[in-house]
Amino acid sequence: MTEQFIGKLSEFKDGDRQIIRIGDDEVGVFRHGGEFYAYSNFCLHAGGPACEGLMIARVEEHLRPDKTSMGLSFSPTDMNFVCPWHGYEYDMKTGACVADKRLKLRRYDVKCKGDEVYVVV
Repeated sequence: MTEQFIGKLSEFKDGDRQIIRIGDDEVGVFRHGGEFYAYSNFCLHAGGPACEGLMIARVEEHLRPDKTSMGLSFSPTDMNFVCPWHGYEYDMKTGACVADKRLKLRRYDVKCKGDEVYVVV
């Protein structure tokens, strides 16, 4: 395994995203909640740029005991990102497709060494 330098920790604010090239692959690197996440930028649906679309908090529905809806709200902690081609949505923490959790983007480890950030390939 090798480590690809992607930047200084101080260059990544919470909510930032960077698309990097590693060999022939593109990788989306996100910083959310102080953590780094990195996934293949190849959508499992049609090969679109999975990591380049909208970042949006997960939508949660609140139910009454009888299972009727009390309404929708955005999660204060869970974030998703959406492939801009056809709207496939992925969980920021796991890379799993929101509509079918069996589908997961390839995940890369991210390491911080001092003020330097690396993606492990």
